[in-house]
This record gives sequence, structure tokens and C-alpha cells, in this order.
Amino acid sequence: MRNYINIPDWISNYCTNHRAANGSFLTAIMHYYSTLCTLSLLTCCLAFPLPREAGKMNDQQWGKAQEYLKNFYSYDPEARINNLEDKIKEMQKFFGLPQTGILNTNTMEIIQKPRCGVPDVGEYSFFPERPKWLSKVVTYRVVSYTEDMPRSTVDHLVEKALDMWSKASTLTFKKVRNGNADIIIGFARGVHGDFSPFDGPGGILAHAFAPGTGIGGDAHFDNDEQWSDGSKIGINFLFTATHELGHSLGLGHSSDPEAVMYPTYSYKNPEDFSLSEDDIRGIQKLYGKRR
Repeated sequence: MRNYINIPDWISNYCTNHRAANGSFLTAIMHYYSTLCTLSLLTCCLAFPLPREAGKMNDQQWGKAQEYLKNFYSYDPEARINNLEDKIKEMQKFFGLPQTGILNTNTMEIIQKPRCGVPDVGEYSFFPERPKWLSKVVTYRVVSYTEDMPRSTVDHLVEKALDMWSKASTLTFKKVRNGNADIIIGFARGVHGDFSPFDGPGGILAHAFAPGTGIGGDAHFDNDEQWSDGSKIGINFLFTATHELGHSLGLGHSSDPEAVMYPTYSYKNPEDFSLSEDDIRGIQKLYGKRR
């Protein structure tokens, strides 16, 4: 028994006219539906723009953007479901940008900024499972230094950074000169033994690890950066150290631009620099308020 397809008159007329030119009604039908599919795909592409703004980003910037999302937002280009657009939106939400899912100019400006190497989360936040030091007396040791400042200056700025966190919490910090310590602080270049290599000047300035054994709590600073004690020439070490030592105590990144724990770097005047209310709420959630 033969089955027939009911073809609308307007399609039939199109196919009849096309058959006159091509000599086959079947060819005409195939041409019609091929054209229809092509138009449908074009409509979809126009309705759902690519994450990369056309003509505004070179290949190097495109590669940097994808690497940024892999490092700080768990983007996996090998995943079965490509989640690039979702990860762009997640980043845009964190930084208070319109959630377009497109790597536009404002989004790329954030990506180009120097920053901490720890991934982003949300408001004042903690590492998974909220690790923290069980003792209220936390030891630290500086094991290597930058050539940009005297060692005594580095020691003073580390002490000043820890003092900010101490005044906002119940913690006390004790410096040790030899042997082991809870927090090991040092400067390094490139690959330095923690599976998180530095990338040279700009980009990632430093990183630190959540409280714990082994490398836990340690803070590393990229020695390829130009560090300063607060002048506008070079990276402000006091601000960066206060941020990284916040990680060493268990804090994650904050989406509050006024917070020390905000992930990107911008110059802060060391004369009036202090923890924000967001930073203070975070550290007191972990360790309580000093009476």
C-alpha cells in the first residue's frame, strides 16, 4: 500500500517552478527543505550570539579569556556539555556586570587586571568545608624575600598585615625564625613546587592556601612582579599580603569591590588602608570577635 505526503499548494508551486529549471520534482523538494534548514540555522545563530564579540578580540585575548575561566571558574572545554556561556555569566555576576554570557569589553577589562591566583566564589566566603586554624595562636615564617625591598621592610609589612586580621578577630600571630610554622611566606618565580606556577609580570600576583597541614596556609608572591612598600610604582605589597593572608586564615574571595578579599588588584594608599566591613564579618564568622 503506497503512502502519500500531503504537500501544501505553495510548496508544490515552488517545487514545480524549480523542477522546470532542474528537471526533477524530487530534486526540487530537496532544494526547498535544504534552503529551509539553512534559514533556520541562521535564525538560531542570530538569536543566540557567540560568547566572543565579533571583531573585538584577537586570538591571544580569546585564549587568555578561556584560560581565565578555566583557572577561576572551573570552565572545562573538554566537558560533554560546553558550559562556556554559563561560566562567563557566572564571572559577570561575581563582578556585578550585566550577565550577557558574552566576552564583551567590560568583561575583558576585568580579565586583563592583575589579580590573586585563588578561584572566585561569592560575597565574603570560605574555602570548601570552611577550614580554619584550631589554635588561636598561629605561627608564621618568612623564608624568602623580594629584591625590591629591604628584608626588614617585608617583615614589617607582613606583621602589619597580620595585625589587621588579629585586631578584627581572636587570633594572635607569632613569628618564628627557624623550623616549621603554620604559615610559610615566600617569593618565587614560575614553577615553584606547588602545582600553581606563576606567569611572570602582571596576571597572577600571588596565591595562598587554606589552613591545613603541609602546604596549607602558605602564601606565595610572584618575584617577577615589581613590589613596593606603598608607592604608586610597583605592586603594593601590604595590600597584597593582607589579601593573601586572609586566604591563609580560611577566607575566600569577596564580590565586594571595597573588600581586601576582592580578587583583582588596584592601588590602595597604605596610609588609610584598612579592612572593610565585609572582611571583618568574614574573619569573625570563622574566629569570633575580640572582646
